Amino acid sequence: MARLLIYCTASCPYCQSAERLLERKGVSGIERVRVDLDPARRQEMMQRSGRLTVPQIWIGGRHIGGCEELHALERAGELDSLLEKAT
Repeated sequence: MARLLIYCTASCPYCQSAERLLERKGVSGIERVRVDLDPARRQEMMQRSGRLTVPQIWIGGRHIGGCEELHALERAGELDSLLEKAT
């Protein structure tokens, strides 16, 4: 399945929602970067994404945004093909 990177925190409900959707899609091996445990990684996330909030999600090296954008891709029927292309 797709190479996937998610910057997240342990208590973020949006992070959990995004991860549940990805798991339902059969995505395994998600690389989770816990920015609540490592402030330097939060800085890295902000520099890479230009955003301050979690989650920030990359699929196959492409930044897709956060939880809302991930669910929007699913509703539009585009998430499956994005995941397939990223494998």
